[in-house]
Amino acid sequence: MNSSEVARYWEGNAETWTRLARAGFDQYRDALNTPEFFRILPDINGLTGIDIGCGEGSNTRKLAALGATLHAVDIAPTFLRHAQESEDQHPLGIRYRYGDATTLDEPDAAYDFATAFMSLMDVPQPEKAIAEAFRVLKPGGFLQFSILHPCFVPPVTKNLRDENGISYGRMVGDYFRETDGDIETWTFGQAPEELKATLEPFQVPRFHRTLSTWINTLCQTGFVIEEINEPRADEETAKRVPKVEDTRTVPIFLQIRVRKPA
Repeated sequence: MNSSEVARYWEGNAETWTRLARAGFDQYRDALNTPEFFRILPDINGLTGIDIGCGEGSNTRKLAALGATLHAVDIAPTFLRHAQESEDQHPLGIRYRYGDATTLDEPDAAYDFATAFMSLMDVPQPEKAIAEAFRVLKPGGFLQFSILHPCFVPPVTKNLRDENGISYGRMVGDYFRETDGDIETWTFGQAPEELKATLEPFQVPRFHRTLSTWINTLCQTGFVIEEINEPRADEETAKRVPKVEDTRTVPIFLQIRVRKPA
């Protein structure tokens, strides 16, 4: 699957995705994944960064609020339209534009940092996206990204729950099969059933890679691994947002920060 095909799927998802995410139904993102991402993020005040696969711009705006100058790219025009509308209403100096993660239209060594929130596993040939991030970073700059955890969310996976609905494990399979755009159909589970009945589910192309492939790609590209995080909901968060309770058993997300040598 190539980038234009992937863009077609994400453009088809973008309107509903924006509507549901902004209504608070992306609970994994809001309650766990994004807070953990920012917990391990270095100080970016005064730095210039690029957000790769920015979607509707929610996390991009959080980055800009920390004092960074942000450029952001995505392949879905509808995502970019929603992101730009938010920027127009509450300006933070973010520049949004179309961009393919595998062929960034950016000069070499242009940015102090790059981020990619849950986007690289949806990019055809994510190895190229990592190489592009390396290219556009200044020496000493960092890339921090989050993905579905390749060990626990491979092509075949199922959450295992007891009779009370409490997660006690996860079934996984097909881990070693690296995919090239397998389509996964789903929606945000916490959205009301009557709302979901009126909307088409998302169709998401996945480009699964094993953990060793991700790590080896980063190292072979020239990055130095700086921090790895497997977000786990604490007891209080799991009680407040039961959706994320299963991350107390096994991690669903993986967050990595790597740095380009100075």
